[in-house]
Amino acid sequence: MRLSKLLTVSALAVSLAVPAMTGAAFAQDKPVVGLVMKSLANEFFKNMLEGAEAHAAEKGTYELRAVGMQSETDIETQINAVENFITQQVDVIVIAPADSRALIAPLKRAADAGIEVVNIDVELDPQAKTDAGVELAFVGPDNREGARMSGDTLAAELGQGGKVVILEGNPGADNAIQRKLGFDDSIAANGLELVDSRTAHWETEEANSVFTNMLTANPDIQGVMAANDSMALGVVKALEAANRTDIKVVGFDNISAIRPMIQEGKVLATVDQFGSQMAAQAIDKALEVLAGAPPLEGWIKTDLALITADTQN
Repeated sequence: MRLSKLLTVSALAVSLAVPAMTGAAFAQDKPVVGLVMKSLANEFFKNMLEGAEAHAAEKGTYELRAVGMQSETDIETQINAVENFITQQVDVIVIAPADSRALIAPLKRAADAGIEVVNIDVELDPQAKTDAGVELAFVGPDNREGARMSGDTLAAELGQGGKVVILEGNPGADNAIQRKLGFDDSIAANGLELVDSRTAHWETEEANSVFTNMLTANPDIQGVMAANDSMALGVVKALEAANRTDIKVVGFDNISAIRPMIQEGKVLATVDQFGSQMAAQAIDKALEVLAGAPPLEGWIKTDLALITADTQN
């Protein structure tokens, strides 16, 4: 199996496409890597872009063409981006898909066109890949385990019987599904009571609104499990507006905006999945395949780390 290339830009995403090059234009014989990310309004993907750009500049052996979405639900932009990269005949596509099924068909076309495709961050649906007759390796973390780690920190604070809610990510994304399962694992293992669970599509403002409604309906909530830090920021904003300092919050991603909140006690914990390194690692592996290494297969796990006030000190 060959690794496949990342998605290309649509008209909506042109302004987010960021070519990462050093010095003069790259020589024609240098491989071209297309990186397709999710919303660059999310700090996690800004960090991923910065890490990929730094990697491209340091190595100087390939051209990076990077694309982001305008929102976390802008799946059509990712599909168009992949189609554009196929037209451009890039050598590699590295993609963090917004949906674990919708991107499989265009990525199969990329692989069939001879592009090395690498799936990062959000795993593509295994059964859908089998049905489509495509094998794509996944380079990314154990989202379920990371969410369990974050949830266990909240459970230790609340104790058995603590009432919690979950803010989920995009319903069609595997990492959202896995993080929900990880939170569920922690709730079951620690005897917490799940009061409500709703999606806020990874978005800060939507999370603010969704959690405000949750809190109004359930004022006795004691803890919040947010499937990413962008949503945790929205939760903290809602708690401040309600003058509630008694409710504990955990997140996932370790973006810079959440770190002072951990120090201030507004957020108990998050999980670092080292997003700034993830795309660079996948690019390295794809370039190795282009150079003659065996194809990537299965799940290539990347690191996780629990972040609390204690670990930051």
